[in-house]
Amino acid sequence: MLSRYDDPIAAITTAPGRGAVGIIRVSAASVAPVIHALCARSLKAREATYLSFVARDGRVIDQGLAIHFPAPHSYTGDDVLELQAHGGAVVLQLLLARVIEAGLADNPATGLPWLAGMRVALPGEFTQRAFLNGKMDLAQAEGVADLIDASTEAAARSASRSLSGEFSREVHSLRDALVHLRMLVEATLDFPEEDIDFLQQSDAQGQLDRLGQGLARLMNRAQQGALLREGIRVVIAGPPNVGKSSLLNALAGAELAIVTPIAGTTRDKVQQTIQMEGVPVHVIDTAGLRDSTDEVEAIGIARAWDEIAQADALIFLRDLSRADTPNYIAEDAIVTRTLANKLPVSVPIVEVWNKTDVSTAVLPARQLSRDPSALPGSNASAGEPILLSAKTGDGLDALRARLLKIAGWQTGIEGVFIARERHIQALTRVKAHLGQSSLLLTGRNPALDLLAEELRLAQNSLNEITGEFNADDLLGVIFSSFCIGK
Repeated sequence: MLSRYDDPIAAITTAPGRGAVGIIRVSAASVAPVIHALCARSLKAREATYLSFVARDGRVIDQGLAIHFPAPHSYTGDDVLELQAHGGAVVLQLLLARVIEAGLADNPATGLPWLAGMRVALPGEFTQRAFLNGKMDLAQAEGVADLIDASTEAAARSASRSLSGEFSREVHSLRDALVHLRMLVEATLDFPEEDIDFLQQSDAQGQLDRLGQGLARLMNRAQQGALLREGIRVVIAGPPNVGKSSLLNALAGAELAIVTPIAGTTRDKVQQTIQMEGVPVHVIDTAGLRDSTDEVEAIGIARAWDEIAQADALIFLRDLSRADTPNYIAEDAIVTRTLANKLPVSVPIVEVWNKTDVSTAVLPARQLSRDPSALPGSNASAGEPILLSAKTGDGLDALRARLLKIAGWQTGIEGVFIARERHIQALTRVKAHLGQSSLLLTGRNPALDLLAEELRLAQNSLNEITGEFNADDLLGVIFSSFCIGK
C-alpha cells in the first residue's frame, strides 16, 4: 500500500474531448528523465518554455509549453512536470504514452527503469499526494473537488474558502482550545495531592462554554456550506392538469417540460437544477397522480411515487380555478389520502394553489384545515398555502423564499465555506462530547477521568475533518471520487 504512494504517476488533467489546449501532468521523485526524453533540453524552474515534444525516434509529436515545478514547491510536493499541448484526444494520448515510455526506459548506468513503477494516475491521486506530502490537509483537498463540482457561484466561492484553508483554521482554533482544556484536566489528574485546583483557577467551565459557542458558530457556517454543495431535492406533485410542468418552467425560466391542456401529458419525470440565492434546488416535475389504465402513464406515475419518497420537500400543487368543481374535489381528495398514506411525515409539504391569473376563487375551508387527515404530513407542513400563477410569475418569489426556509438557508452569513456530510457528522459528535463534558464538570463530584476521555474523543472528531489521523480506507473513498488528473 505504501509503495503505491511513491510510484511515479502521469495523467491527462484536462477534461475528455476536443479543446484548444490539453495538459498532461507528471509527478515523481524526479521528472528529469521525462524532461530529457520529451523536451530534449533542460527547463528553468517554474518558467513556461515553448518547444517541441519528441517521440522516441525523434519525430515531433506536438509543440507546446513545458513547465517544471521542482520539489517541494509544486502542487503535489514532488517533482512535477506539466506539458501544455493542443487539446486533441489523440495527441494527448500519444503524449501520455510517450511520458510513460520515457519513465520506464532503462537507465544505461543501472540497467533499471529510470522511473520504476511509472503508471497512469488514479482518480484524485495528484491531490492525494499533495495531502500525504503536507501541502494541504484533508478539508482543503476535498475543497479542490468541491470547487470543480460547484454548480453555483456561491458554492464556488465557498469551496475556494475551504481550499484556502479557512475551514481548517476554524477547526484548528477549536482543537487548540480543546488541547489547552485537556492539559488542565490531565494536570489535575496527575497531581491530585497538590493543593491547587487547576480547573477552577483557569475557569475550565468558562473555557468549555466558549468552546461550545465557537462550535455552534462553526456548525452553522458548515451547515450552510453543506447546503450550497448538496442543495435540496424538491418534487412537484399533484393531480393531472394543475400546472406542474408550467411551474417547473416558470421556476427554471425555460421551456423544459411540455405543457398542454391534455391530462396526463407528463409521462416521466423532468428534472432541473435551479439556483436560488446560490443554493442548488433540484426540482423534479412528475406525472399527475391518478389511477390510469394507460400502461405508459402508469409507469410514469409509479416513478413519480419513487421520486416523492426521496424528496427533501414536496410542492403539493392544486388548481384554484377548479377548486369548487365536484370532479376536481373528488380527484384532489384521492391524491390527498394517498399522499397521507405514502409520504413520510418528516417530509415538509408546501401547499400551492396555482392559476390565480384565471381564478379569484376563495380557498375552500376544508383545504386550509391543519388536521393531519386533511393535509398529508401536516405535522411537517411548511406554513400556510401559497397562491401563485405559473403563467404570470405572481407568487413565485414567495415559493422560492419558502423552499429556502425549508432548506435552512440563512441570508447574511459571511464567510460560508463548503462542507460535506462527514464534516457535519464529525462536528455533531464534537457537540455531543462537549455536552457530556459539561455535565461531568458541573457535577457535585466531577469524574475527571471520564471528562478527560470525553475531551479526547471531541478532539479526535475534530481531527477527522482535517485528516490528522491514520485511516487509509477513508482516504481511498474520498480521493477515488476525484476526476483523473486531479
